Amino acid sequence: MSLLSYETAKQLLFKLDPETAHNCVGIALRAAGHCTSLMRYCQKENLYTHPILRQDLWGRKFLNPVGLGAGFDKNGEYIISAPALGFGFTEIGTVTPKPQEGNPKPRLFRLIEDQSIQNAMGFNNKGSYAMLQRLKKLYHFDYPIGINIGKNKSTDDKEALQDYETLLKAFKGYGTYIAVNISSPNTPGLRDLQNEAFIKALFAMARTVTDQPILLKIAPDMMPEDAIALCKAAIEAGASGIIATNTTIDYTLTPHAQKFGGISGGLLKEKSFALFNAIAKELYGKTVLISVGGIDSAEEAYRRIKAGASLIQLYSMFIYKGPSLVKEINEGLVRLLKQDGYTHISQAVGADWKQV
Repeated sequence: MSLLSYETAKQLLFKLDPETAHNCVGIALRAAGHCTSLMRYCQKENLYTHPILRQDLWGRKFLNPVGLGAGFDKNGEYIISAPALGFGFTEIGTVTPKPQEGNPKPRLFRLIEDQSIQNAMGFNNKGSYAMLQRLKKLYHFDYPIGINIGKNKSTDDKEALQDYETLLKAFKGYGTYIAVNISSPNTPGLRDLQNEAFIKALFAMARTVTDQPILLKIAPDMMPEDAIALCKAAIEAGASGIIATNTTIDYTLTPHAQKFGGISGGLLKEKSFALFNAIAKELYGKTVLISVGGIDSAEEAYRRIKAGASLIQLYSMFIYKGPSLVKEINEGLVRLLKQDGYTHISQAVGADWKQV
């Protein structure tokens, strides 16, 4: 999709309320997924790869390091379309054990002046059974998929571990990795689970259920020392990686914010990077790190990679800039890597700490 055509589509979509626009895009992606020739054309146009970018992680090949972040494809309905949009992998969900409607509408807002999005969706999804049925149909689809899991809103925090166990059992053998979401601000009490006792119990349980890679996704609003301690505890307990970060509830970032929900996009960029950088300084080389939050250029992606990210994810900036951003980032990364004398992306991962 050319920049011109996406800008035209965006002008039309931005006349709709954000959730309606998202649903319209979803209908288009589902329809496109049934047209093999269209998918091949779009993949040829948008999916940029190069030997310097290809990585093997968790036993799977990633053609490029740019992924679609969780929240865009809550029900796993657009997986086939992800490579046609240029992404090297996708993360679906957040999915809960039981279907749930999410929070009352309106619950999705554009902060256009800040190139950001604010959402209070509340894990609206069709539940684990519906997700599993879709994944079963993709046995022939060789593409890295992360599955983001969370507890139901109706589940008491004391019973949260049972929800995560239910989900790990349901998705055993599916997806490239499982991402544990205890960092969304839109499910009451969820962030209270960001403590070492729960993390240790969670991963101890997980290792009795599955040998799949399980990653922890954390919030950007933690103090660095607390986030580092939590991530270390997760790694020691068996986590296969860290995703940093989720959305922020720092409403001082803009006068345009609602007083509820999480902010993503441009406003999150520096806050997300600062926490990721602190975590990566301690954990680079000890686990796989994924950076997400306000990444809007090849230069910003490269900054995250040099800080320790093996992979990055987009969501809000993809909404504002379209598939051209994904391709521009991957092309730019090749240029930046070669410019610094690297022959493979792995040499640049954590380069900032290699020099210390």
